[in-house]
Amino acid sequence: MLLIGSIFLFFLIIGAPVSFAIGLSGFAFFVTSDVMPLSIGVQKIAAVSQSFPLLAVPFFVLAGHLMNESGITDRLFKFSNIAVSWMAGGLAQVSIILSTLMGGISGSAVADAAMEARVIGPKMIENGYSKGFSAAVIALSSLITATIPPSIGLILYGYVGNVSIGRLFLAGIIPGILMMIVLMVTAYIIAKKRNYVAKDARKPTVRELTVAFWEAKWALLFPLLLIITIRGGLFTPSEVGSFAVVYAVVVGIFSHRELSFADIKRALADAISDLGMIMLIILMSGMVGFAITFLQVPQTVSGALLSGLSNPTAIVAAILGILFIAGLFVESTVLVLLLTPIFVPIIKQLGVDPVHFGILMMTLVTLGSMTPPVGVAMYTVCAIMNVRVEHYVRESLPFLAAILVLVFALLMLPDVVLFLPRLAF
Repeated sequence: MLLIGSIFLFFLIIGAPVSFAIGLSGFAFFVTSDVMPLSIGVQKIAAVSQSFPLLAVPFFVLAGHLMNESGITDRLFKFSNIAVSWMAGGLAQVSIILSTLMGGISGSAVADAAMEARVIGPKMIENGYSKGFSAAVIALSSLITATIPPSIGLILYGYVGNVSIGRLFLAGIIPGILMMIVLMVTAYIIAKKRNYVAKDARKPTVRELTVAFWEAKWALLFPLLLIITIRGGLFTPSEVGSFAVVYAVVVGIFSHRELSFADIKRALADAISDLGMIMLIILMSGMVGFAITFLQVPQTVSGALLSGLSNPTAIVAAILGILFIAGLFVESTVLVLLLTPIFVPIIKQLGVDPVHFGILMMTLVTLGSMTPPVGVAMYTVCAIMNVRVEHYVRESLPFLAAILVLVFALLMLPDVVLFLPRLAF
């Protein structure tokens, strides 16, 4: 295992693509193994590609791009703007609300952050918000997409850890809403102190709010339909992904009348580009996943943790600390694919619900995308908005602290996370 880890870290440090780093480290295991032929490694790559549950990933990625092209994003922005722009830090509140709503559309934190940096970022700066504060709000609010269904990370976690994706989707709703509230309160306190309040701000009338809600109804209805169809047994998570694609096309063409053939082609091209990267990482992880199991890494790690700590909550907290640190340096998709087979058997042995653990894990590993040194969402937002990283980091600290406090609270109160899955299943 030391050889695999060393090769993986070496290629990451020299800047090689993540999929190459994973593939070469897995390849090294089979080349140096005396008992495991290289052909098994090739079979493991092929076996990953034959997974039916994994079909949910390309379907939801394509659905997200189609919904962006169909005018759904614009309507969600209008609804969010009318609903909360009158508050202190109004545009920051709009960003947080929009991330919550977009979590049910894109399923990707980086995609959400990039979109908002282009749409809301310039408006925040024009209205007197500091660049660092604007970038921090936009980047960290995109973390909500890690738990709000259909989170791509939750799909991968459920697939690798053999955990019900339907239960994970339901479990992510309350933590996502709580994260929205925590971030909104933090933004409100900072905005109030700095007087980030629009001069002409006013509360919307019931009519304005109702009209905006009605215009965005198809976007707001989608996450609800997603949960109902899975829970009702109408679709599996993979099948509901294909339903999402059809839904996006029908809404874009017949309801919004904005989705043209050129838009569909552009959405397909963007989805193929995203999936090329995601699927190559997933396929290469097949070899490493097998090596981790073969070398009995979960048992070794479990023995080390269980011998040093006796309290299950303390052990889970230690694992979450490891995940948070790892998330600072490695992309969340990679961590889910590599570490889920190690930690899920451990937390099951402790009697911890893997659904509860999955929500906390996805939150922390995705948080690495918003923090230095290798945060993809952080660098994306800073590049689009021309913000210095040090300014972003300083302004992000209150939001980061609020999120960590929330994660700790959810760790101590598992019933909050598991309330909806237990109610529905």
